[in-house]
Amino acid sequence: MLITHDTRCSLDAVVDLVNTAPEDDTAADGLPDVPALQNFVRSHDMSDVGVLSEFDLSAVRKIRGRFAAVFAAPDARTAAGMINELVAAAGTTPQLTDHDGYDWHVHYFAPGASVADHLAADCGMALAFFVVAGEQERLRRCEAPDCRRAFVDLSRNRSRRYCDSRTCGNRLHVAAYRARRKEAAG
Repeated sequence: MLITHDTRCSLDAVVDLVNTAPEDDTAADGLPDVPALQNFVRSHDMSDVGVLSEFDLSAVRKIRGRFAAVFAAPDARTAAGMINELVAAAGTTPQLTDHDGYDWHVHYFAPGASVADHLAADCGMALAFFVVAGEQERLRRCEAPDCRRAFVDLSRNRSRRYCDSRTCGNRLHVAAYRARRKEAAG
């Protein structure tokens, strides 16, 4: 599956956005305030985003929940319906652009769109490409029992199971190794 630079940026943004949601009532929100949203926008080099407000923060949190539902969708038809609603509500206006030193690419948000509409349009379309390609199962949650972070499995054989093999994957492999050693010594 060919993934263009702008699609990859949108995938990274949607994964990071979904992962800012608290996992339960005791966890802190990764987007607690407008400055955190500003940092998110800046870290993802989101262009054409004006001054952010509490209204923007609330709207972004709402679409974050809707994107999380896409990652939990049981099948492509369900995911497609969710993505269609997100993209339609954003009022997409596809346009070619070559800003900031990048070659020609497509932005799906209308000029002057809110940050929530910007995310819904561009990230929604990035996820749509996976559904269209029959690759919806690549939109995953970490299989570590104590981690449910979202990620996009871009491995060649669709075999990635953990959000980060150096943390979650390694921790589980070490625990399994120690359990086998303990049982063998046993």
